[in-house]
Formats: sequence, C-alpha cells, structure tokens
Amino acid sequence: MTISEILSNEELRRHEFPVTAQRAFFAHAGVCPLPRRVSEAIRHYAQQSTLGDQESLLPAFQIHQSRELVGRLIGASAGEIAFVGPTSLALSYIAASVHLRRGDNILIYFDDYPSNVYPWMALAQRGIQVRLINTRGLGKIRTIDVIGQVDEQTRLVALASNHFISGYRLELPAIGKQLRDRGILFCVDGIQTLGAFPTTVENVDFLAADAHKWLLGPGGAGILYVRKDLLPSMRPPVFGWHNVNCPEYVAQESIEYKADAQRFEVGSHNLLGLVGLNAAIELVLEIGIDNIAAELLRKRAWLVPALQQKNFTVLHADAMPENSSGIVSFHRPGADMKAIHQQLEAASISASLRADRAGHHYIRLSPHFYNTDAELHCLMEALPK
Repeated sequence: MTISEILSNEELRRHEFPVTAQRAFFAHAGVCPLPRRVSEAIRHYAQQSTLGDQESLLPAFQIHQSRELVGRLIGASAGEIAFVGPTSLALSYIAASVHLRRGDNILIYFDDYPSNVYPWMALAQRGIQVRLINTRGLGKIRTIDVIGQVDEQTRLVALASNHFISGYRLELPAIGKQLRDRGILFCVDGIQTLGAFPTTVENVDFLAADAHKWLLGPGGAGILYVRKDLLPSMRPPVFGWHNVNCPEYVAQESIEYKADAQRFEVGSHNLLGLVGLNAAIELVLEIGIDNIAAELLRKRAWLVPALQQKNFTVLHADAMPENSSGIVSFHRPGADMKAIHQQLEAASISASLRADRAGHHYIRLSPHFYNTDAELHCLMEALPK
C-alpha cells in the first residue's frame, strides 16, 4: 500500500482509516485515531486472551519482533529497546538513572512539553545545575544555540526532536554529532517525529516516544532507547521481577539488573498495547518514513500560504525544509482562537488548541499522510476570512 494509492482510492482510505468517514482529522500531534489494522490486531489478541493465559497466547517471538521493528525504525539493536509505556515515564527513568554528580550541569528547553522539563528540573535537588536554553523564537532551537550554551561541566542535553506547538524540527544529526564530539550525552523526546520523519539514533544516547501520535499506535505503548555502551552504568530507580535477575521467580541475595535495555522493564508488559504498537510500526514501515516525510512537507507547503492568504500568522512560516514538520500552528492577532477552534469542531474538523507561556492561543494542524487535499480545502473553507 502506498500513499498515492490511499489518496486516490477513497474506499481504501476509509477502510484503512475509519476516522475519515466521520471527520477530517488534523490532530496527530495530539492523540491519533487508530488505523483499522492496528485496532483489529488489538481486537484479535483481546479476543484470544479470553481463552487462557494472556502471555502464553501471545506468540513467543512477538515482543522480540517488536524490538527489532523499533530498531529498524530508529537504527538501533533490539537489545537497546525497552518498552516502558508513556514518554513521561521513560524520560523520568533516564533522568533518575544517568550518572550525574553535584556541580555538573544539564541543558534543557523550558518551553518544551512538560514531560521533557520536569524530570530534569527535579535533578536540581541533587545539586545538578539545570540550565535553560535561549532561543530566537518558540521552539526554534538551532545547532549553534545548543553548542553555544554548553561548557566543560555540561554532562547532558535533553531536547525534543520537534517542538509540540511551533513545529520547528531540530537538526538531530548535527546537534548529536557535535555533542558526541564533546562527550556530552544527548537525550531526545522523539514523540513528535517518530512515525513522521526519519528519527535515527546514530548520535543520540537516549530516546523516548509513545505510540499514540504520528506512529498511529495505542497510548501507553511507548519505547525507550538506551545506547548499549551506556547500559552497564544505568541504575533504574525501580525494581521488580522482570528487570532484576530472579531465576525461577526466586529473589536473590544481590540485585543484578538485566544486561540489556530490559533493565528498565520492571514488570509485566502492556501486552495489548505492544500488539497495537507492532501493527502500527509495520504500517509505518510499509508506507516508508521518507515517503511520509515528503508528503507531510508537501501538505505544509500548501497550508502555509493558504493560511497567510486568510491573514493568519503561521509560526516559523519561513523555516527551511530540514526544520519544517507536519505541525502547522497559526493565530491572528485579536482573533478569538478558541471560538475558531470550536467552529472547526462543529464542521467535523479536528485540530488542536494550544497556548504558549504568555497565554497566546494557537490552532495547531497536524495532518498525516492519509489526509487528502480535499480535506485541506474543506479546512480553509471552514476558517473565517
């Protein structure tokens, strides 16, 4: 199945993405509707699970296969992948596990999504200096901004791959390469690019992302990547039968974590979620990440001038392709953006309403590859002049 086949065959599109029969859904940067094949995979497994032990009814290779699929998606090995659920939890695990000493400093962006702010702010209680990166616009984090604000005491930089409101996409390879050359760890919240744009970990040390946005998977079925060279030094703040060695379920006299990333998987897996995650990643890989990225940039190239013609201001409208994403956020000075958002909802058009630190509201559009040009035109017709 290809993007062109989906966009040119409405029957196929509605079959694979049932939400399209009800509304134009432009809110994938929030919580996505499930594609049919993801929903069906979960339904089938849930039905099977009525017949016996949920774990034994899941094919033995399934979870390992899921790790390998994630590895294909981000360029990692299966042993570097843990399934811990929400992005917030994964980032909190990293913040609590990474070896930092009093007097070290870390660099974060205060206007990132709170999941990638609070875990790092909490480190100040341990004597870690938490520095806030300065930018020239909401979410506009350039490589020069990062490198210009680290020093010899900087041990870690934690950033999102793509800003959740402004849609400004970071140049991860360039930032990661320069941080790696300086011996500084790089932690990435990848939830706003995973499934939408190439998001590889060649120069990333930690990456976390849930499945319920661009990956088109269920909530709480997220991934955590930890570079294998760092695993031996990581001491998760949680302990259970799954992440600590306990042969035959017998507790041992010493605590020994699992050797690979499973040291972060404290207990039983979210099996229903992992079944859905597996189906979602298979779908995304079938379509092709490069193909999805090109389609999202094509849609953005149409949306930005169309919104400007209606006298809306688009955040980072002039961003270069490497910094553009599937998120297009806009506002109009003096306009009631909440009321406009309600008008779109009344027209069966799903978008997100977001606000910045100053209280300014924006409508955030985040169409995916299966949204049609006709839906985009309907959106423009529904917006006030």
